[in-house]
Amino acid sequence: MMTNNLYLDTLNVHLMSPCEPMPHDKMDESYEVKINSPDYPGQGLIVASTNWGILRALETFSQLLHPNSDSTSLQVKSILIVDYPRFPFRSFLLDTSRHYLPKKIIYENLDLMAMNKYNIFHWHIVDDESFPYQSTTFPILSEKGAYHPYTHVYTQEDVQDVINYARLRGIRVIPEFDTPGHTLSWVGIPKLLTTCYNETTGEPDGKLGPIDPTVPANFVFLRKLFQEIATVFPDKYIHLGGDEVDFSCWKSNPEIQDFMKASNFSTDYSRLEELYMQNLVDEIQSLPQNKSILVWQEVFDNGVEMDSNTVIHVWKDKESMQELANVTAKGYRAVFSACWYLNIISYGVDWVDYYNCEPHNFTGTARQKKLILGGGATMWGEYIDSTNVISTTWPRAAAPAERLWSAATVNDTEEAAPRLEEHRCRLLQRGFSVSPPNGSGYCRYDWN
Repeated sequence: MMTNNLYLDTLNVHLMSPCEPMPHDKMDESYEVKINSPDYPGQGLIVASTNWGILRALETFSQLLHPNSDSTSLQVKSILIVDYPRFPFRSFLLDTSRHYLPKKIIYENLDLMAMNKYNIFHWHIVDDESFPYQSTTFPILSEKGAYHPYTHVYTQEDVQDVINYARLRGIRVIPEFDTPGHTLSWVGIPKLLTTCYNETTGEPDGKLGPIDPTVPANFVFLRKLFQEIATVFPDKYIHLGGDEVDFSCWKSNPEIQDFMKASNFSTDYSRLEELYMQNLVDEIQSLPQNKSILVWQEVFDNGVEMDSNTVIHVWKDKESMQELANVTAKGYRAVFSACWYLNIISYGVDWVDYYNCEPHNFTGTARQKKLILGGGATMWGEYIDSTNVISTTWPRAAAPAERLWSAATVNDTEEAAPRLEEHRCRLLQRGFSVSPPNGSGYCRYDWN
């Protein structure tokens, strides 16, 4: 029912071009919604150039519907909406290494991402703690590196299921295989990881460190692995990580010390990291799939030469605006996550901080601002598993989602608070266990 007591029996959907099979980095998500508009009286209409715009419009339409006082019918206001995203890159990161997340939970999160108009699932699929990705080229990686080689892995079928589930919701899947650090679970490949030495005895201490950049065979392995990854994951981008490399093991290894001397690196181990990343970037960029790459900001900070299509992912909260200025001044595109680490939890209303975050809030030219593709919220998994990931994430993740979609002028937290409260109730009604964002309150429909 519409507010002027007319009945809306039909919603017409007008797609202006053929369906695109896969979401992509240039996809058009704009749309129009008309409900009893002057040029379309008594009717409902959705118009979009692409199927991705249709998906976003249908989600908007669903959020326009409200039950009447006795819940016997739905009401919708007469309205005209012309909408499009401010940023093309709106990602959400899930970490499936620290705690394995069943496919059902990933699906739930993808549903919620679509309801909040996120368009990229940043899949941080492996890390130090476990290697759940089941490689066809190197099955030993998950056999030795997963928490359990049969129950806690993502098979090739699982991965394709996730990619397709995301595709149907207009969401791209960008995998992250972080190296040379964060790789202690990659123990299945002999001599890949650096052997650490006891400084006092000069003998191996039983520990392993980052990938050893001095072993040529390691880059042969990496090329084969990433050749597979580039085939399995259809998106244009692969995230190569490159953050938080601990140099202590490299420093302790006598063979690496000899390599450093022979390379005139002195004791500057950041140059060894630069050498590793340069070689890896060269390998990825020479693959026949013609992939582009994302890297964490340390790769840029260490001076690695990269193709102009490389995207720098800024995550360090300290001096993050200056980092964006530095990255864009060099002509690189950037995405921003520094203020959207949702796994850092504080008691009380914390979504306001996420909502106040502005990726363009750095000193730079208009050209530099255009190089900001967007940003992404993150949910790292040290203290997150299938029991709490949904309730911890949502609806808090709706705050960065709105800032990344809506115009920069949509930034008033007092106006956003009741919308977020309403949205939380909507998600509860849809069957999701999501937390109260604003403290005490009430929803007509509770979760059970």
